[in-house]
Amino acid sequence: MLDSSLSGKKQVAPWLRPLWDGMDFDNIPNAILLHGQSGIGKFTFALELAKALLCESKDIAARPCMQCEACHWFNTGNHPDFIALVPETHRKFLPFANYESDEPPKKTKAAREDSDSEPSEKKEKKVISIEETRSAIESLSIGSHRGGNRVILIYPLEMLRADSANTLLKSLEEPPANTIFILLADRVDRVLPTIRSRCRLLTAPRPDREIGLSWLRSELAGVKGLKVNDSDIDSIYDEQGGAPYAVLESMLARHHQDDKDELSISIQATRYLLQAMSQGGRINWLDTAEKTHKAQYAYLLAAMQRWVSDLQSVAQGASPRYYPRHLSTIQGLAQSTKIPKLHLFWKSLLQARRHENHPLANRVQLEALLSQYQQIFEA
Repeated sequence: MLDSSLSGKKQVAPWLRPLWDGMDFDNIPNAILLHGQSGIGKFTFALELAKALLCESKDIAARPCMQCEACHWFNTGNHPDFIALVPETHRKFLPFANYESDEPPKKTKAAREDSDSEPSEKKEKKVISIEETRSAIESLSIGSHRGGNRVILIYPLEMLRADSANTLLKSLEEPPANTIFILLADRVDRVLPTIRSRCRLLTAPRPDREIGLSWLRSELAGVKGLKVNDSDIDSIYDEQGGAPYAVLESMLARHHQDDKDELSISIQATRYLLQAMSQGGRINWLDTAEKTHKAQYAYLLAAMQRWVSDLQSVAQGASPRYYPRHLSTIQGLAQSTKIPKLHLFWKSLLQARRHENHPLANRVQLEALLSQYQQIFEA
């Protein structure tokens, strides 16, 4: 668990330190777009950056100083010049909330949402409303409370609805004085080109495997009662695509055994999904879709994409990247794979990921994809 009282140097993950050290706090642009793989620490980095920009220490190199009134207000979630636009699913990431990573959090305040789940089931909203965006933008016409910078953080940027994105664009075209936008995106390709062109793009790198694993083991060592062996850590790290924060949250969710937590549901569903996909042409795609469709659709698609990526690699004589411990199973499937159909299925997955956040019927989408997956192994 991250401690918001730590200094910026300690909060920023080691693989993001070069990015932090390269920040010129004397010449910060009006808008920064930080993008990179989900689960690598972008949000923690952005919070430290926001805190540093609001810090009132005269020593710029020491910001955030953690001593001034501005830093204290920020840590308690009460800084009047810090505005965060995040959907309900991400509010636990904000200052003074308990958060572990920059992946989707546990449920807090529920909201009714149309879906193909049970009518009585409640889910948190996953988009930033136009009302919230307009309210934040309108507040910019008022001068900052402390007479210094004002920071607006938006995460994840690609989750903005079209009307909200257009409202943001107008502010980026004519930015108010002393106002800095920190925008975060897991998929920069889904951000409007007109918004991208008005920001300074910063790419958050994924860590080298040894650095990421070392950080992860250090974080897990501080979790009371958590017992996990190195082989499990290595396997989950690979399965999550080398994203340390994503692995940390996955393991914490499993440790707390919260069956109602959205991430826990997605982890369990993903395990069942991969077991089914390991059956190749014998997969019961209807049953698999029935037992997994209530999980996060994006989470399921990511797992399917990683599995198929490994299948393509092995079919071409290379080694699997994400599921090396399932090498023998993947090798067996690769021998009966019809390569042209495999490539078509990969394109279908890419297309599905472009629309993974749309309010579509997840079960129907999964049935279609899993049925196509079964056909990969048919003559």
